[in-house]
Amino acid sequence: MDITPYQQRMSAAVDHFKDELKKLRTGRAHPSMLEGLVVQAYGTPMPIIQVGTITAPEAQLLQITPFDPSNIQAITSAIRDNQSLGLNPMDDGRVVRIPVPALTTERRQQIVKQLGEKVEEANIAMRNIRHDAIRAVDQAKKDKQIGEDDAKRLEKQVDEAMTKQKAEVDATAKTKEQEIMTV
Repeated sequence: MDITPYQQRMSAAVDHFKDELKKLRTGRAHPSMLEGLVVQAYGTPMPIIQVGTITAPEAQLLQITPFDPSNIQAITSAIRDNQSLGLNPMDDGRVVRIPVPALTTERRQQIVKQLGEKVEEANIAMRNIRHDAIRAVDQAKKDKQIGEDDAKRLEKQVDEAMTKQKAEVDATAKTKEQEIMTV
């Protein structure tokens, strides 16, 4: 029996966690802040990165240059309508400029709370994967495919993988929290 698929699923859960962290705001403007945003362009919902180029020319400013200027209104309204971003875009007919206001202490604490929720989601996902792996090992032991010693060794490998991935999540979260709380 091989536990590699479970290790890969844990790594995928950590990667997903890291992608989710990119969406959390820090004090600086960053193009990844808008990554999950969907724009109604040409009558269909499209990811914002497919309708324009996102740059951060200054620390407190994002700029979107649409590939097709006729989509400016759609981009502007998509950003304005997304309450979780709390941004107010302005357009001059060619580009959309989004001033990113400095974070208040209260807002920083809210974002840290969101960070904690994302850490918990990642831990739950990894625990579920661990349970699946242990269940598979137990089933293989019951079906006499592996012996008692192999089962113990595999369970230990699963736990080691879990510990390693959890440490990575915690370290990443700690770094992100410092980034958020830095004024």
